Amino acid sequence: MAVLDRLRGFWQTFMFERTSPEQEFPFLAPLPPDSLAKFSGDYHIRALTIKHLDELDALDRRCFINGDSYTRGTLEFLLKEPNSLAYCVVLPKNGQMIAFIIAMHEPDGTGHITTIGVAPEHRRRGLAFLLLEHAENAFRLRNVRTMRLEVRTNNFGAQQLYARAGYTVAQRMNQYYANGGDGFLMVKSLV
Repeated sequence: MAVLDRLRGFWQTFMFERTSPEQEFPFLAPLPPDSLAKFSGDYHIRALTIKHLDELDALDRRCFINGDSYTRGTLEFLLKEPNSLAYCVVLPKNGQMIAFIIAMHEPDGTGHITTIGVAPEHRRRGLAFLLLEHAENAFRLRNVRTMRLEVRTNNFGAQQLYARAGYTVAQRMNQYYANGGDGFLMVKSLV
């Protein structure tokens, strides 16, 4: 939870236009668990819910092996948070989860990509890009105008993905990560 509090605090100091407490945003619910949006013959995208916590936790640890994975408690919090949007990519043959994205509609009105991961054996197939587009479209439907995310300064592959998706570096964040690593704040306009 400390990570989320730090992200919110950092973003509030970065924002030029602040929203007042009276400008509440509507409750955000994920897609119904049984709704599948097929985007390829090989993969499906569907809502990620608390019932997928065990599988998500295992996949998150596989995707982020250098200690960057979230704790099970943080993943549970994110899935239960009413302002979260969470989706996963599954194999249609067996329903195995192979990629995921969790994003938050923040109190300042921005969409925040909190985490995105793809199983190592399914990388370089465009799954992260498709999940980004899916989440951004869900935020557009909720009138969100700005997206943001954080990425390590040495994660060049992720930076290229985000740049291709339209994100630009807005600021360098020194010693942003728990291990002292630096990060970039990247933003994108949905307008």
